[in-house]
Amino acid sequence: MATGGVNLSKEFFELLKAIGESKSKQEEDRIIAKEVVRLKQKLETPQSGGMGSPAATNQLLTSKKRAKEFLVRLLYVEMLGHDGSFGYIKAVEMAASSSLFHKRTGYLVCSACLSPEHEFRFMLVNQMQRDLQSSNVLEICGGVLAATALITEDMVPAVSGEVMKLIAHDSDTVRKKVIIALHRFHQLAPETVTREDLVEKLRKVLCDRDPSVMGSSLNVIEALAAEDATVFKDLIPSLVSILKQIGEHRLPSDYDYHRVPAPWIQMKIVRILGIVGKADAAASSGMYEILMDCMTKADVGVNAGYAVVYECVKTIATIYPNPKLLDAAGEAISRFIRSRSHNLKYLGVTGLAMIVEGNPQYAAQHQLVVMDCLEDPDETLQRKTLDLLYRMTNPVNVEFITERILEFLRGSTDLFLKNVLTKRVCSVAERYAPNNAWYIRTITQLFEVSGDMVKQEVAQNLMTLIAEGTGDSEEADMLLRQNAVELYVGLLRDKPGTATKLPRILLETIAWVLGEYGYLSAVCTLDDVLKELCALASVKARLPNSTRKFMLSAVFKLVSQAGTCPPHAATVIDEYTRSKDTDLQQRCLEFQTLLTTAPQILSQVFPVDASAEDLAVDPNLSFLNGYVQQAIANGARPYEKPEDDDDDDDFMDESATNKGSGFKMTPYEKPQTPAAAMAAMRGMGGATPSMPGVSLPPGAGYGASTAPVQANTGAPGAVQLNTRNVANVWGKPQAAAAAPAPPPPAATSNAFASPGASSFGASSTGTNPYLAAAGMSSAPAPPPEPPKTAEQLEKERKAAALFGGMIPGAAPPPPAPASAMSAAAARAAASGATPVAAPAPPPPPAPAPAVEIDLLDMSAWDTPAPAPPPAAAGIDIFAAAPLPAAAPAAPPQVETVSDDEEEAPAGGLAAPAAPAPVPPPNPIDNLDPFAAEGLLGDVQDAPLASLSMGTQKFEFNGVPLGPLEITTAQFGQQWGSCPAVAPLEVQSSKVTTLNAFMDVCSNVGAYKVESIVSTNEGICAGMIGGTHVVLIHGKVSPGGMGAKLNVTVKSTDPSVTGPLAMYMQTLLR
Repeated sequence: MATGGVNLSKEFFELLKAIGESKSKQEEDRIIAKEVVRLKQKLETPQSGGMGSPAATNQLLTSKKRAKEFLVRLLYVEMLGHDGSFGYIKAVEMAASSSLFHKRTGYLVCSACLSPEHEFRFMLVNQMQRDLQSSNVLEICGGVLAATALITEDMVPAVSGEVMKLIAHDSDTVRKKVIIALHRFHQLAPETVTREDLVEKLRKVLCDRDPSVMGSSLNVIEALAAEDATVFKDLIPSLVSILKQIGEHRLPSDYDYHRVPAPWIQMKIVRILGIVGKADAAASSGMYEILMDCMTKADVGVNAGYAVVYECVKTIATIYPNPKLLDAAGEAISRFIRSRSHNLKYLGVTGLAMIVEGNPQYAAQHQLVVMDCLEDPDETLQRKTLDLLYRMTNPVNVEFITERILEFLRGSTDLFLKNVLTKRVCSVAERYAPNNAWYIRTITQLFEVSGDMVKQEVAQNLMTLIAEGTGDSEEADMLLRQNAVELYVGLLRDKPGTATKLPRILLETIAWVLGEYGYLSAVCTLDDVLKELCALASVKARLPNSTRKFMLSAVFKLVSQAGTCPPHAATVIDEYTRSKDTDLQQRCLEFQTLLTTAPQILSQVFPVDASAEDLAVDPNLSFLNGYVQQAIANGARPYEKPEDDDDDDDFMDESATNKGSGFKMTPYEKPQTPAAAMAAMRGMGGATPSMPGVSLPPGAGYGASTAPVQANTGAPGAVQLNTRNVANVWGKPQAAAAAPAPPPPAATSNAFASPGASSFGASSTGTNPYLAAAGMSSAPAPPPEPPKTAEQLEKERKAAALFGGMIPGAAPPPPAPASAMSAAAARAAASGATPVAAPAPPPPPAPAPAVEIDLLDMSAWDTPAPAPPPAAAGIDIFAAAPLPAAAPAAPPQVETVSDDEEEAPAGGLAAPAAPAPVPPPNPIDNLDPFAAEGLLGDVQDAPLASLSMGTQKFEFNGVPLGPLEITTAQFGQQWGSCPAVAPLEVQSSKVTTLNAFMDVCSNVGAYKVESIVSTNEGICAGMIGGTHVVLIHGKVSPGGMGAKLNVTVKSTDPSVTGPLAMYMQTLLR
């Protein structure tokens, strides 16, 4: 019966209608239960009549005609959570049918319903082998798809051979399905389908003349390259050639989508290039031109084109940096982020978050737009903007960014998002805290907003900071503690009757601080503080027992400090002597006993401000000697050690004689004390944790010692970060003066203008935006700006606070208004209390005149660049422009925070000087499969200039690299002050040991600082011309036929880092 134009029986139609109209799960279950009974009857073998009888023959024919429908109904039973195993055997039988219609249905039901351990899968192996050997293309495709979905690890050897043969089949449909099946076999049984065999097949399929087969291989190449990109580096010319042919519309028009040629293939190739070119200057240099060309041609004003441009931006941010490409990517991001479409804004903010890690100056160009995205009602856009802010945090804008994240946390109901943002607030507050007082206020606000998601270690760090202080001045430490007390007293008074609803971690912190330092309060007496804590600790308050213990301990300390026990305190203590919690009961009973029998020793049991002091432990209990002697004199028996005659001791003695077995009786190591664990709170200005889960103290992170933070450390009595008593090893120095920004490099001429027109935001003059971004053309002067309103001025003030420190040489953000003083200080002033005075700081020296850069002056970006010098013939247009011989100083490095905590490359791809050009890529005469198949046509890849290897010592502008003899500690201090970074990852067959690597560094001209044999790491240092410091860190990981070298080159001059990195890469290979 045909219903609604689809060949459905009346029963099937009624089933679908009943399922769709069911009002509850119970009703749906009743419908499916009836359907299960009906299907069992339909799928039964006929019981009446012989095989040759007319009734049996008619029933069998009817069953074959409706077999597909029965199995599809069985799928509905399985999808709705009921057991359909009674029909599995029918699906296996149908997979063996000679009808393609029934075969496909049988394979579908088997792949959807059979579990990986089901024994029926083995019954399908023979049928799949027959289908793979068939001459019918449709049967072969069905067998390949079934093998991909149904084969398990044990069955791979049975079918892998037949599938391997089909890689050369005449049908393109078969070939593209085979390569996917082989990838699945490699995932299941890598010892049967090895990586080498699969890569060899991929190289052949990548050269296939059918674009669909070539496109199917790209998915497998991307997956394998993500595991190990080394084996695919020689395919870069082939991938570049394919991308170039796609951009020239050489593929059939069937692959075009809204005038964009094969956008999905383009995006896949661009992603592969990003994986292969990561941290490899030589590999990246071969893809610069095609990325610029691809990004330019994809700009046609449709979503498919935007997707290709976005993938290009991601790849540009991933590979070895190139200034021209970064400018073009910044221009693309600018067009995205200024679009009216929320989808394009989302792409722009996401791309900006990728680029800002290594190049923060691009974020500063979009200050007001980022502010608009932060205030946009679209929650998805707000989340992505918050992620951008987290990545661009520095010591200058940390206060503004933290305030915005806390504001978002107060209104968010997404628990997962709150958990992520809570961790980020903890991270940026500990890394970039301008002073300890700000850190205490911020963490307290975080406790109040999302205290249930904050780890206990954060509260422990906060308590240790308050207890130990800065250590530089006792007056400053007391002022810090007094501010904390005022903050928490005010928090309790602002929430009368509802303070018990505060998060547990905040209540415990408040109780500890007030119990230790409540006597420092200048706005209330000790008795008032005691009343507040007794109200919280009341039995009627619904608090967990752990919080009650904190409250009672604080009450005990305050009673000891006051010298008397007020009635409200005595009532609370007496109530808890009858508590069901034995620990609480014991504490209160012991305190009552001390209070009534020996009140004179309360000051010794609860000393004032002694939480950070170590307890003197007498393991011999010598204070009991007098008591023991007196007891013996009165006739008590002396202690006698029991005899060693039990079975356990016999076993231990026997084990001691048999050294081959027995229990290990070595005691565990003594656990680290909280004071030792928080040693980093008193210093470590530039180190970051190398172990996940280890919290950093305030200010102990990248950027904590930059100039804006040091401005607060001049007054010895002021509240400030503690940066003492910890060696600063392999981190930033304690005081790093910000160097003046170098002059902007001259723009270079355009050598590859594209006729393609831009569509999303193109100017009326027809200027290519990407070429303009690369400095290849100048824009006309903008019209004069209209006068700004008060709302615009306020938004610009917030933007200046947000983007402070993002542009070298920019002015700091405006100071906070006078009304922003802390509530604690206001209450202290109102009460007439005299806080601990701090000596006045000495006047700072007059700064040298510097050129001011206005962050909000948008006209500065439209100023035409100076005329470029004439380009010499034969110069590679994608090679980075040469920089001056001696830059004034390196731009200050702005530290950012990423999700994986990896250090992004900074400084861009510096152009090598004449003695050290870019090394040539691998020869492709015999390695390029496109060239081998004759598919490149007239596309020729001109080789790059070879690297001169006349001498191994590195020279920069004719000045050789000389050794810099420093110690490891000095190396660590210099490491953080070098802003230019160039990471390398080299697979070497000649440098396989740490000594060989150190010898290469010595031959280059560097000094061997230290070799760490236990971790196979080495560090070297050098200097060029007495001004440019060069630091090299390398790790050697032996394996296979060679070794993997992870090398990081740092320098104070960005123009030195790139050439030296490429020079060392050539030597190490």
